[in-house]
Amino acid sequence: MPQTACIRNESRRRFLHGVAGLTLAVYLPRPAQAAQRAGAAAPAGSGVFEPNAFVRIGTDDTVTVVSKHLEMGQGTYTGLATIVAEELDAAWPQVRVVGAPADLKRYKNLLLGVQGTGGSTAMANSWDQLRHAGAAARAMLVAAAAARWDVPESAVRVRGGVLTDASGHRATFGDLAAAAARQPVPAEVRLKDPKDFTLIGTHVPRVDSRAKTDGTAVFTQDIRLPGMLFAVVAHPPRFGATVKSFDASRARAIRGVVDVVRIPTGVAVLARDTWAARKGRDALQVAWDTTHACSLDTEQMFARYRELAASPGAVARRDGDVDTAFARPAKVLRAAYDYPYLAHAPMEPLNCVVRLGRDSCEIWNGEQFQTIDQRNIADMVGLRPEQVSLHMLYAGGSFGRRASKTSDYVLEAVSIAKAIDGRAPVKMVWMREDDTRGGYYRPAFHHALEAALDDRGRLVGWRHRLVGQSIMRGSPFEGAIRNGVDPTSVEGAATIPYAIPNILVDLHTPDDVGVPVLWWRSVGSTHTAYSVETFIDEVAVAAGRDPVALRLELLERNPRHAGVLRLAVDKAQWGAPLPQGAPGERRGRGVAVHEAFNTFVAQVAEVTVRRDGSVRVDRVVCAVDCGLPINPDNIRAQAEGAIGFALSALLHGAITLRGGEVQQANFDTYAPIRIFEMPTVEVHIVASAASPTGMGEPGVPPLAPAVANAIAAATGKRVRRLPIDPAELKA
Repeated sequence: MPQTACIRNESRRRFLHGVAGLTLAVYLPRPAQAAQRAGAAAPAGSGVFEPNAFVRIGTDDTVTVVSKHLEMGQGTYTGLATIVAEELDAAWPQVRVVGAPADLKRYKNLLLGVQGTGGSTAMANSWDQLRHAGAAARAMLVAAAAARWDVPESAVRVRGGVLTDASGHRATFGDLAAAAARQPVPAEVRLKDPKDFTLIGTHVPRVDSRAKTDGTAVFTQDIRLPGMLFAVVAHPPRFGATVKSFDASRARAIRGVVDVVRIPTGVAVLARDTWAARKGRDALQVAWDTTHACSLDTEQMFARYRELAASPGAVARRDGDVDTAFARPAKVLRAAYDYPYLAHAPMEPLNCVVRLGRDSCEIWNGEQFQTIDQRNIADMVGLRPEQVSLHMLYAGGSFGRRASKTSDYVLEAVSIAKAIDGRAPVKMVWMREDDTRGGYYRPAFHHALEAALDDRGRLVGWRHRLVGQSIMRGSPFEGAIRNGVDPTSVEGAATIPYAIPNILVDLHTPDDVGVPVLWWRSVGSTHTAYSVETFIDEVAVAAGRDPVALRLELLERNPRHAGVLRLAVDKAQWGAPLPQGAPGERRGRGVAVHEAFNTFVAQVAEVTVRRDGSVRVDRVVCAVDCGLPINPDNIRAQAEGAIGFALSALLHGAITLRGGEVQQANFDTYAPIRIFEMPTVEVHIVASAASPTGMGEPGVPPLAPAVANAIAAATGKRVRRLPIDPAELKA
């Protein structure tokens, strides 16, 4: 997901309308109700003005924004705070952000239907909600000032956290906090005209920068509770294996080890510190029952996928008459692609702190899926969901991994606390090898494509068949699967924007592979964009057309796609000759455009292919249309980060299996790009008045096809299997 639990918005809305419904109004309780809130509420009598679920104003002038979305590096806290501060007319230095507690009624993600972060939805689902929250707080402060000064509300001005009038009256937010709390919550508020924005669309420092720089930001690994034990788990070497027996004598002999317990997912070693727990875990002797374990080899899996691709699958899209289009074409192009499993590999490996009581369970976590985790934990320990409290801390990345559809690592931590009868708080820590080898992953996929051209070189037919595991299956969003089609498998393929009269997209979903899969930053678009955008490039070459000109012709009915494409190629000086490389080097330029989560991104890549086939990406020009840009710096940062993330996968990323065992472990065998591999990146943002959409994920999909198209321009060779194999590109 999330940064990603991700469903294409149209499918998500249809599903949730039928199953969960949408609450579109901001929840604005009376001050008396606000004072009774557990966790998020200010103490009674504190003088804090808390007009709604998202805003608190203290007598010290501090404006606290309560974020229902996880901050995991993507800038969510800053973006949400900017929306509130804009409508409130607060001074930016007085703004703080805290994470919301688990509370579906107040903090539901209005696009996902649960409380959670993913699908690049934070700004999109909070935009109207937080504007109203900020405007309501401002209106109550104005009403309090008008009453105190005995002037009409229209005479009161607000700027930078200070209220004034023409008579010289002056008061800060803190001065009026107690009086504002006694004002009625307005039924309607007036929102700012965008032309009057002073924060939105400008540079504001990130609200988390100082804390993350000076070390005061609190991540799960920073949590220490009295008497807390540290746990590291021995997991099976193959998916589906279970513990047959174990000998803990050597583990117990290690200084600092306190206990060894069997849990559903393996054997946990508890100790006074993480290092002792890890040493104890490594000293365990575990016999594994592999009767039902995965025994897959990667190449066997792809061979099976290719066999499935030879027959029709479940139809995801059918336009026109594809059979007729392919009956007598002037030319048919065919291509097949293989995409590997990919790990999330966030900088902060998985961890979770649990304090389990008889009638309560308390969690500290980089919490991404509050509603799902809360319910699953309650089921495990026999409590009601409201008896499970979740403290949302910063997360050092996620890319979808912490949005676990099964709450896997959180439940593992709870199972350890349960196994010791809650006698001590437990901090469970996964080593990087645990997550790399223990899944979940971006699914591996095989794609087969065909294009039919008529005698005038026009693209008249398009077939796209996909084979890969379903992410939605076994998740709380399984109801989004319709007629055998998981929308996350085909997003970007079934939603191809090009005006082709005859299209067929179908899908095979093998359900017996045995490898756990999960949303990974930009989900289905991670593979569909590559297939679509590299194959459309081949069509352009076959038709004797410029790749940009052909795309623009086919995008006449999709102006936002065309808009970012024009901006990117203009800034990249498409068509201008590239500087000559060193002797033996070949240089090329490629382009790709894609929509993900209602955000439109085009990228132009310039590459150098060396004589040995190794690839250097020299420059990437990126154009973004994400609606009204709330924080331009955040948008640029997310685009730059997405390009680096996608380039890591393109050049190095692959999880492979041999006999059911994952062959990668740490950054030595599952490598991100190094700094010297990062290209020069330029990001250009389309000016827009449309409602904001997300930027956590959409910058990922176009990078790989743009680079692959640049490689083809330089060498004449098409890359059909990822990651890139330099041996295939040798001069």
